[in-house]
Amino acid sequence: MSNLREEALKSKAWPFEEARRILKRYAKGAPDKGYVLFETGYGPSGLPHIGTFGEVARTTMIKRAFEEISDIPTKLVCFSDDLDGMRKVPSNVPSPEALEEHLQKPLTQVPDPFGTHESFGHHNNAMLRRFLDTFGFEYEFISAAEFYGTGQFDAVLKRAVDKYDDVMEVMLKSLREERRQTYSIFLPIHPETGRVLYVPMKKVCAETYTITFDDDDGKEWTLPVTGGNVKLQWKPDFGARWAALEVDFEMYGKDHSTNTPIYDKICRILGHRAPEHFTYELFLDENGQKISKTSGNGVSIDEWLTYASAESLSYFMYQKPKTAKRMHFDVIPKAVDEYHQQLRAYHGQDAKQQLNNPVWHIHGGDVPQSDMVVPFSMLLNLASASSAEDKETMWGFINKYAPNATADTHPGMDQAAGFAVAYFNDKVKPHKTFRAPSEQERAALVDLAAALASPEAALDAISKKNEMLGKDDPLPVADFGDDEFLQSVVFAIGKIHGFEPLRDWFTAIYEVLLGASQGPRFGGFIALYGVEETVQLINRALAGDLT
Repeated sequence: MSNLREEALKSKAWPFEEARRILKRYAKGAPDKGYVLFETGYGPSGLPHIGTFGEVARTTMIKRAFEEISDIPTKLVCFSDDLDGMRKVPSNVPSPEALEEHLQKPLTQVPDPFGTHESFGHHNNAMLRRFLDTFGFEYEFISAAEFYGTGQFDAVLKRAVDKYDDVMEVMLKSLREERRQTYSIFLPIHPETGRVLYVPMKKVCAETYTITFDDDDGKEWTLPVTGGNVKLQWKPDFGARWAALEVDFEMYGKDHSTNTPIYDKICRILGHRAPEHFTYELFLDENGQKISKTSGNGVSIDEWLTYASAESLSYFMYQKPKTAKRMHFDVIPKAVDEYHQQLRAYHGQDAKQQLNNPVWHIHGGDVPQSDMVVPFSMLLNLASASSAEDKETMWGFINKYAPNATADTHPGMDQAAGFAVAYFNDKVKPHKTFRAPSEQERAALVDLAAALASPEAALDAISKKNEMLGKDDPLPVADFGDDEFLQSVVFAIGKIHGFEPLRDWFTAIYEVLLGASQGPRFGGFIALYGVEETVQLINRALAGDLT
């Protein structure tokens, strides 16, 4: 056994902990189907949202962890419930009123409001696949409409007829009394209107595998359960899908967790061992509300990718999946910078540390080097101070800090510069609020500009600070443009002017010079933006030009 596998079998990283649970399932050997099946489900009632991607990304992380500790082949299936009836019209589509007449029709029978695909379901499925393909996930896509319609579900549907009373017993225990009177696990699709009907069954025939019911107008119909004429209610559908595909693992949100015993029992009744589960906490928008496909709140997949890399999104998904997380635009810069911090750390770590590093799970062990010579948060402040409208302007400043970096040698840096300009102009600039300095702050900023104007004045400031603090520290010997030296100058000016706590001084710098209450390590910002440029920025603020 390799050292890496030994470490993986002990790793406390959550994907490995889940992978070991799945491995115990087949301690005696591989399953009869020849592979371990991971599944993610997708309800295409609205545009795919970031939580959908999170399920696939996290499941892929567990799948990769499993492949590290086992030689049993694996497969990932993305299953779309596109035969589900459209229960309400999404608000974030063109001309939503045009869809009203198609309520309760399967999503694959609802016209595409975007006019690009044969149905709304096909459109939303394509959006999901496009992103998964772009990211490079290895998966098999299954459409419920196709799965039911082509007969792949027929054997399990017949078994559901044979075991109808047993499945109904499981379901009825979970329902209120009034719901029990009309409930059936089968939802017929009306032969004339095409709508998914929620009606009680008059008869379920195990000899012919048919159901008999009255439609909303009182007309009696008898339909075979096979061939796409009938679909299962969503809870029985969960268990039936697991049984039909012989699923070994599926994760889902906390809102499903109370139904897990129901899904498992139905799966076992229909002839298959229930899969392993992982329940994650929900994503919330900036107001603490659950992210919804139909309302379109929170950050969409495309919106994240407008401002940051897909890898940074995966990093966000990796972090504490059992903890509810707010998913709004403010989390993007932090995710980008933390992702690159982990990249830089990875290549100096031992095997145990690497397996616990999120980037191992994001990249499946093939971890690239970070070429971000400037943090993303710093780029945003640079965009603010320079009023940059394109990444070429940003590179003019980046090259002062890293003369040997180019767009060709640092493609990640180049991409991030473009993202920073877009993020700043769309998400930061509209909300920036500059203020005038107080008398204390004005005096300190005047002295900071003077200290930055000459090395002698800078060293005098540091010497004065040491004298105030009763320290006999030697004066720093460094390039005047060095970020550590510049940070020492900024620190010294704050101490000289009596800011207590000192963070009030830095808050003043950010609010007066950058129009924000938080900002970068300011010495690093000066080194990046330029000493002369920073002096000019201070002078503009003192003159009232920024407010």
